Amino acid sequence: MTIAASLPIARAQRNLAPLCLAAASFLLLLVSGDSLLHDPDTLWQIKVGQWILDHRTVPWTDLYSLTRQNEVWLSTSWLSQVLFATTFAWWGWAGPVVLTAAAIAVAMALLLAFLQRHLDLPYALVFCLLAMTLAAPHLLARPHVLALPVMVAWSGALMDAADRGRAPSFLLLPLMALWANLHGGFVLGLALVGAIGLEALWRADAPRRLTLAMQWAAFGLGALAASCCTPYGIDTLLGAARILSLGKSFSVIAEWRPADFSAFSPFAGALLGLLGLALMRGLTLSPPRVLLILSTTWMALAHVRSIESFGVLVPLVLAQPLSGWIRPAADAPRSLRMAAGAPAAMVAAAIVLGSASATVAFATHHAFAFSTAQTPVAAVDALIAHKAARIFNSYGFGGYLIVRDIRPFVDGRSELYGEQFLMDYFAAEDGRDVSGLLRMLDENRIEATLLTADSPAAQILDHIKGWKRVYADNIAVVHVRDDQAEAPSSG
Repeated sequence: MTIAASLPIARAQRNLAPLCLAAASFLLLLVSGDSLLHDPDTLWQIKVGQWILDHRTVPWTDLYSLTRQNEVWLSTSWLSQVLFATTFAWWGWAGPVVLTAAAIAVAMALLLAFLQRHLDLPYALVFCLLAMTLAAPHLLARPHVLALPVMVAWSGALMDAADRGRAPSFLLLPLMALWANLHGGFVLGLALVGAIGLEALWRADAPRRLTLAMQWAAFGLGALAASCCTPYGIDTLLGAARILSLGKSFSVIAEWRPADFSAFSPFAGALLGLLGLALMRGLTLSPPRVLLILSTTWMALAHVRSIESFGVLVPLVLAQPLSGWIRPAADAPRSLRMAAGAPAAMVAAAIVLGSASATVAFATHHAFAFSTAQTPVAAVDALIAHKAARIFNSYGFGGYLIVRDIRPFVDGRSELYGEQFLMDYFAAEDGRDVSGLLRMLDENRIEATLLTADSPAAQILDHIKGWKRVYADNIAVVHVRDDQAEAPSSG
């Protein structure tokens, strides 16, 4: 207390709003933690992480697929996979849930801290809640979420440098190296260097522009070099490029599909709100900021996966222009601060300890479980009973087959399979190409199929000579070739 009393008042008045938001977000996500375990990709991410830990190296070729054995495959999310595998090994499903919730909470706290540099707390909180709402459908125990706080820190720091008319500090480069090891989305961070650098040049005085341009260019080259500080080196960029080269197959993968406006959604509301904000009082932005918002909006319109980036980047771009446009609330403090001389550090420690205690108590009494819709346990047991090894599966079941040490026909590693393979596969599985389905089954010497209960391909095989349904429940349907079939059963 004596030491605290001797500190300057400004230091004692610490901003606790980001910490409070982080604690609230974390506890909310923890209580609803089962909702974070609804993606089949989580299963194979943990499996790959376990392999990396066991072999002390990263994979360079495919280890699991039936149709792409030994082909080149780089795990651009290897560090996230190791983190998920480690926490899962220690605490079961509670580990990935707590890790994911913590990453989201830190991202929201960082976003609020950056926004509060220009906006009063109520307005900054609105933007944070909007970002959380937009990202909600994609908040899952997967590598992109672990990279989310890094994306916020990187984007916010670049935007802050541009607002000040400066070049970013080279001390930010380790963030890019961390991002490149966590998730392939680091290419967005590289693109932001150029886009936000244009804003810095636009704001700078003419005599300084050349020097500033050289500083931003040097930082960009440093960021490019930092992104290669991974076990794959420069091949990291090639791995990310393969993901971006999937072309038309993006339209058949749920998270890469264009945004759907047939019904009202939070994203539609955000776009309308942004338009209304621009029209109501004529908010004027610099051309580089306009370009940033338009580019981010186009990304979100083209792929629903990019909506979370929209929710983070647009508020950061708008914060500084809005600071002089929105009239501050009369009684609203600029941030949540302790009274002068109060032991703010003790309050912060109490919040952290309270959250940790609540986490231990909840995780001890609540058994987190992975989504049963993605884990066809009984159906795979039936496949094993029939000794089927070459299996044609629905896309969402690939991760579970990998966990059961069965090579899937296809799984969530879309960059491994490529555009043409995925287009042909989905046309066959969706029932749009029956001849293609039969050709795939024959050419790949498929012995059995594992399809979702509502799969058109499953309904087609019910009427195809040479195939017989041997198991069905409300999750999956199993067909085998006639010469391997036994009496049908149902779960």
